[in-house]
Amino acid sequence: MKLTMENPTSTNLVRGYGEGEVRVGETRLAAACIVAPHRIVSDFRPRLPAELQLEDLGPVFELSPEIVILGWAGGQPFMPARHRAWFLERRIAIEPMELGAACRTYNVLVQDGRDAVALLFPASA
Repeated sequence: MKLTMENPTSTNLVRGYGEGEVRVGETRLAAACIVAPHRIVSDFRPRLPAELQLEDLGPVFELSPEIVILGWAGGQPFMPARHRAWFLERRIAIEPMELGAACRTYNVLVQDGRDAVALLFPASA
């Protein structure tokens, strides 16, 4: 799906997603990535949300977001209690959802001035 939004600033917004990729501005990302308003981490290690380990989340926590939107092309990911605790301990909200909903939600939050980060997994398996 293509998202069309005007972005007069240099803020990273998701412009499209589908078929194993996410497009942020003109950058195509075909693997798991972190998208923040002014930073993209394209070499994020886990391929799927179920593979997440605490040490993988260092780049997310360094950004000190108030909310992390976790999006997965395979549907809404299940977040085990211990994974949620990693965020709760740092006073960061975590919202898992399907990839498309995550991309749209991230864009809305960032354009509303919220300190949001998207943790996106465009591969479904």
